[in-house]
Amino acid sequence: MTRPWNDPAADIALARRGPNATILIGRDGDAVVASVLTGHDGHRGWVYYVAVDPGHSRKGFGRAIMNAAEDWLRHQGIAKLQLLVRRDNAKVKAFYETLDYTEQDRVIYAKWLDGREPTP
Repeated sequence: MTRPWNDPAADIALARRGPNATILIGRDGDAVVASVLTGHDGHRGWVYYVAVDPGHSRKGFGRAIMNAAEDWLRHQGIAKLQLLVRRDNAKVKAFYETLDYTEQDRVIYAKWLDGREPTP
């Protein structure tokens, strides 16, 4: 789910500092079975760190946590949700297609503002 250049703890701390992001947790009884970090820039919503506990996969928790993220964004007045999936991640691409997400024709540009070298 993460890459060495990503710092989930820092991303979570940033999300918790302001009103434009939240972390949603899915539970099955007392067990945490799914989570998502979602936020928006005032125009587009985004989801990050979508996860389902492997022991609870294929039980609808991924769909449920994505529905919760969509609902949270709708409540914030956001009409469009976007997400990034690595091109070679066929399993995750197939999952989002079952939720009616479509691949968009876009090119992503990135730059590390702290001077790091580009990452793949």
